[in-house]
Amino acid sequence: MNVIEKDAAAIEVTTGNDVKNVLIVGVGGQGVIMVSKVLALICQDQGHNVKQSEVHGMAKRGGTVFSHVRFGEKVWSPTIPKGKADILLAMEWAEGLRWLNHLKKKTGTLIADTQHIVPPFACLDRTRGASSGYTTQLPGDILENLHDGYALDATGIATEIGNFRVSNTVLLGTLSAILDFPVEIWRKVISEMVPPATIDLNLKAFDAGRSWVEESRKVGKAPEAKPEKKAKKQAPAPKVDSKPVDKDFELVLTPEWCKGCDICVKVCPERCLILNAEHKVELSKPDACTGCRICEWLCPDFAIDVVKDATKTNQTSASA
Repeated sequence: MNVIEKDAAAIEVTTGNDVKNVLIVGVGGQGVIMVSKVLALICQDQGHNVKQSEVHGMAKRGGTVFSHVRFGEKVWSPTIPKGKADILLAMEWAEGLRWLNHLKKKTGTLIADTQHIVPPFACLDRTRGASSGYTTQLPGDILENLHDGYALDATGIATEIGNFRVSNTVLLGTLSAILDFPVEIWRKVISEMVPPATIDLNLKAFDAGRSWVEESRKVGKAPEAKPEKKAKKQAPAPKVDSKPVDKDFELVLTPEWCKGCDICVKVCPERCLILNAEHKVELSKPDACTGCRICEWLCPDFAIDVVKDATKTNQTSASA
């Protein structure tokens, strides 16, 4: 937060202005911006001064997307200071954990979809049997340390309704049960924001999210998830034999087709390809190759093939 934003935050405190802060986070393609715009329009309709800011430059690549929505009698700064979010709405589990330090410790509320979208950098260890670097923290362990929180399988609920893409509207329904705005205005704004052909589906998703919270309040806790959808602790990675593995594939190089563009050498995750003195591709570390096929997919001259050995594959399947 820069000097101007700090001064603006100070003005809000000294004037006693009760500003509500909602931080919405997720991954590109989940509809973070749609959720924030719906909320901003509802706040405006209810007579609040609203500030909204967002960052979504990596949205098309599946990167982090977040949006700040602040509303009240008078809002000066568009961004939420760390530790000042009244509500953190996370559309992906790890993103929710990443932004927890922005939530108010004593009064903040977390709303999170338990969906896991594992980013590529969580799989840096590509050896067989290696574990993912994705977080192993469970919803129960997080919620018990918060003032208030709701962790639900919004994506699963949306899938049962008819389309997993309306999971963002399921979370809007959950949010509507936390904020004191009329249900009618939520349904009206959602109907105006979504494609006409999906209005009924989105309204069903909204009702499902709202009902989920109402049901959890009746029983005094969140409804139990179905057994197959409960988050499970990640099992420790099995020991990987350091000896060369009897692979069921072969990397086939065709030097005559290779033009020495160097693409395969640069993209190889295991750094097992080189260009020789004749500027032709060579496999320098056969034991390191995992058969990931990235080089095969990206070679513009079709000079690389990953060929599966059917005999070894069948033998492996038979022994499993």
